[in-house]
Amino acid sequence: MSTYWPHLILLLFVAILWLLEMRFYKVMHRLEENFLILIITSIMAVSFVQVVARYGFNTGWSAALEFNTNMFSWLILFGMSYGIKTNLHLGVDICLKALPKPLEKIVSLFGAVCVIAYGLILLDSVWVAMLGIDVRGGAIEYWAKMYQIGIGAEELRYPAWAQEIFGVQNRVHRWIVLLALPIGLALLVLRGTQAFVDILTGKRKALISAHEAEDLVEDNKNILAGD
Repeated sequence: MSTYWPHLILLLFVAILWLLEMRFYKVMHRLEENFLILIITSIMAVSFVQVVARYGFNTGWSAALEFNTNMFSWLILFGMSYGIKTNLHLGVDICLKALPKPLEKIVSLFGAVCVIAYGLILLDSVWVAMLGIDVRGGAIEYWAKMYQIGIGAEELRYPAWAQEIFGVQNRVHRWIVLLALPIGLALLVLRGTQAFVDILTGKRKALISAHEAEDLVEDNKNILAGD
């Protein structure tokens, strides 16, 4: 239990999220969108204030660069799963479109399997070790190590009032900053699995976005015919 508790908690998190999305999809989807918007907004706000403070008042927040770097990491890790969920990832599908429909579906399913495998390998390389490859580590193990060590970030610091009330250390714990790693990759696996099921059942054709021009023509063909 002491070794695998992060895996169990992450699995429980994904299961609860999946159940909530099945019951309250619109609410959960909006929360996910707002979370990503909050990340982007925080990056823009910190960057703007930092420029004004640096060039207008010769001062600034020493942790601004580290904050924005970490926020970009959160944006990428959560954004890639959101892109699969909403079918926003762009890709070159000229070869895919040239295939017969049954083979196109098989290739698309293989792409979803690759996404799932990619997320699982980055989460925990034990899956690769099962194949006889000498490797170890992964996002979960790295996060758990940071949690056990309890070291802080380079520049990010807790507010003085939080240090006094909760008795926390000066610097923000690195494991909090790195939560994006296991959670983001777990969401990637979840979205890849959902995409696999959707492709298998015919709800979507592929992982990547379709041609926007073709979609526009299809949606407005009646208007074009009338003209």
